[in-house]
Parts: sequence; structure tokens; C-alpha cells
Amino acid sequence: MSFSFDHLVFFSKKPEVAVPLLKQRGIHTVNGGRHQFWGTYNSLTYFGLSYIEFLGIENLPMAEKQEENRLITHIVEQLAGKMQEGPARIAIRTDHIHQLAVRLKEAGFTVYGPITGERTRADGQVIKWTTLYPETEDSELALPFFIQWEKSDGERLIELEEQGLIESHLAGKLQFESVVFVVHNLEQTLAAWRSLFDLNQGEEFVDSSLNARCRELELAGTRLVFCTPLGAGIADTVLNEKGETPFLVNLTGNGQSEIFEMMNGFWRFQ
Repeated sequence: MSFSFDHLVFFSKKPEVAVPLLKQRGIHTVNGGRHQFWGTYNSLTYFGLSYIEFLGIENLPMAEKQEENRLITHIVEQLAGKMQEGPARIAIRTDHIHQLAVRLKEAGFTVYGPITGERTRADGQVIKWTTLYPETEDSELALPFFIQWEKSDGERLIELEEQGLIESHLAGKLQFESVVFVVHNLEQTLAAWRSLFDLNQGEEFVDSSLNARCRELELAGTRLVFCTPLGAGIADTVLNEKGETPFLVNLTGNGQSEIFEMMNGFWRFQ
């Protein structure tokens, strides 16, 4: 059973705003399409097969009817309730989603799915996938959800390139190096996430720009970094204002070193 990083979901009131905003930073972004049965729509920015999805609500009554799709119930709670935008959840790609559902249930997780989904692209083509949502009452941080695409990685890569979704970023040959999460208890969170899938764990280090101690899980495609604040700083502010959450995108490949805020999340060229 293989696992790879698939995408990071940003919740947004207006996903289309991401297109011109990220363009100002030299990051190629496109309007995605509509999830007509869920009442949502998106914009997308790709770094190979790893990508970022800016997800918004187009039809609130439709979105409010969703119960099994926990990503949609999550965004309804955040945008229709607290109106909180920004990085919210990650998706992990797998090739045996039905077997994974059985394994997670046996491990004691509450599991929603597998659920089939589809999105109509701007050109009218329909993209299909299956998702799985594990949950536990023991975690404040939203667990990742899992996705299995109808087509293989190779087929998807060719199609995305042909559609112009994967293009050169003006900022350089950018790679989505890692996504960073802020948590209260570093060791407890790492243990919980490692119980979902067996990933190698890196050595602990201090990120001085965040004033936090951190460790990473080595996931194919884009790594996962978890940080606990050491004191005042970006990580501590996010934890106090938003709670445990993904909050920082690390991009490499443009020769710069800069951290900035955009779309209610933090980004770092490094």
C-alpha cells in the first residue's frame, strides 16, 4: 500500500481571487471547476502532481446537505460559521483505498467512505476520484483524508501538462517542498499521524523564523513538518488564533529566501 502527498486544501470565500493574487508572486494558478453535487468550486496551483486547492462554497444549501463528505462539512463549519479562511487540511494519495478503509476501522478510527466524487472542468471534461475520511475525537488537528484517482499518476501528469495546469512558474522552478502544521504537543501528534501510515520520522530541529521546534514525516511528493512554538512568533500566533492547523507552505527553486502571508496562510520561498 503506497502513500504520496496529493494536495493541501485552503478554504476560501472566493477561490478565484487566488489566480491574480498568486500571479503577483510568480505562481501559476488557474480556475479549477465545480463540484456540482457538493455545492463547491475551486482554483488550483500545481507543482508536479503535488498541488494546492483553494476551495469555496458556491451553493450553501447543497453543501449543507453533505454528511459523508467530511471535507465539505468542514468547510461549511468554517466558512458559514466562523468565516475562517486559510490552510485547512491535506489529502494523501493512495492506491488501495478500500483496503485502507478496513485497516483504519480495525485501528479504531471513525471512517467515512470510500466516497466517489467528480468535478467538471472548465472544458466540460469530468474528473473522477474516491475519497476516505478518518476521524478521531483525540485530535484537535484535522486528520488527513485519502484520495484515489480514477487514472494513474502517469496518465494524470500527461493530462495536466496538456491542459496547461502544470506550467512553469514565473518565480522559478518551484517545488512544493513541505507543508507545516502547528500543534500543541509535537510528540503526541507525530505518534497519532504515524498510526495512519508508516512514515519515516526526521530528527528534531529548531526553525528560528517560526520560533518553534519541529520534526518531519517523510512523505513522497511533499513532506509534512510539525512544529510546536517555543515562544512568541508566527507559529505561536497561529496556534493561539486558529488552533492546530496547517499554516505554512514551503516552496523551493527560485533562489530566494522570504516568508510572507497570502490567502490567509503563510508562504516561504527557501
